[in-house]
Amino acid sequence: MGGRCWTRHFPGLSVPAELGAEFIHGRPPVTFALLRRAGSAALESARTQRFVTQGRLRAIDAFAEAQKTMRNTAALKAKDSSFATFLARKRGLSRRTRTFARMMVEGFDAADPSRASARAIVEEWCASPQLGAQFRPLGGYGALLDSLACGDVRLQSVVREIHWERGSVDVRGECLGAQFRYRARQAVVTLPLGVLQSGAVRFVPALTEKQPALGKLASGPVVKIALRFRAAFWEEEHPEVAFFHSPAAAFPTFWTPLPTRAPFLIGWAGGPKAVRLAGLKRAEVVRRALHSLKSIFGRQGELVAIYAHDWQGDPYARGAYSYVTVGGEGARQALQAPLADTLYFAGEATDTQGEAGTVAGGLQSGLRAARQLI
Repeated sequence: MGGRCWTRHFPGLSVPAELGAEFIHGRPPVTFALLRRAGSAALESARTQRFVTQGRLRAIDAFAEAQKTMRNTAALKAKDSSFATFLARKRGLSRRTRTFARMMVEGFDAADPSRASARAIVEEWCASPQLGAQFRPLGGYGALLDSLACGDVRLQSVVREIHWERGSVDVRGECLGAQFRYRARQAVVTLPLGVLQSGAVRFVPALTEKQPALGKLASGPVVKIALRFRAAFWEEEHPEVAFFHSPAAAFPTFWTPLPTRAPFLIGWAGGPKAVRLAGLKRAEVVRRALHSLKSIFGRQGELVAIYAHDWQGDPYARGAYSYVTVGGEGARQALQAPLADTLYFAGEATDTQGEAGTVAGGLQSGLRAARQLI
């Protein structure tokens, strides 16, 4: 359950590996209230980082480095531009700052710098509480979502059509080959942006009012991989480091489950780097992940097990989370506006960033019972 939350467990380890949403950015009251209601809590994650340069690991705060690009942004108030154009016009920035600025846009925002709105990125990086303290739900998102499951929850149910008019909605689809149809006065649509844009769910009448907003948002691709090793070999020299960066690698960022200790690493590729991994066979994705790891540590350790997922290639997600394209100011708010007091839009209409997914799923559920999107 949980859409783009997908908690996996390596046999013999109590610490979960998240292939989807993993962190809680900042201290959102709603999320913390849900954790309290579930009798759970949030564990603050470690933030110490290192990046590889000239074959050595050196200290870095990736976001603080990237944020140096936020000086003198007044020109964006008059005219928006892509983040790539914005960065190219900046003067006096070091190569390292430019590298980490692009890496943050591609990684944290899962965005293509040539399409992402510089104005939106500046607003996010300068004001968002998501970039402060960082937590994980104890036991993973899966445990939290299981505790919230109540009422009539239908899994493995794929919605194909939504017929609507003021005060009435008719949802049609199939479950394991059998057709279903449900009627209600209202529906909350939390479909991922990529699914909405793909037309996989047909709306009758069409979502004409939403098309301008849908055209100003993009679905950010992410490939996430969890690698379990015989031993946490990185702790031999870097026992307190949580994040490792190799900006030029296919998987430019890896992180540990610190402060919890367990012998696995999470690898992350977002934006254009994830696009380059799209469609590759699993063995090739793993090979590139291990090559990326070797660029950081000079070795890859003894691998025991692997979990991986390409969110762009997932037909029930078609991306990790959304970002605003050039000139897209107000698109999220426009998408979120209800239609005829009947269809209410959430999920991608809210500004949920920084991980592969939102707690809300969508009206279209996956074929895997453990990944509910309704």
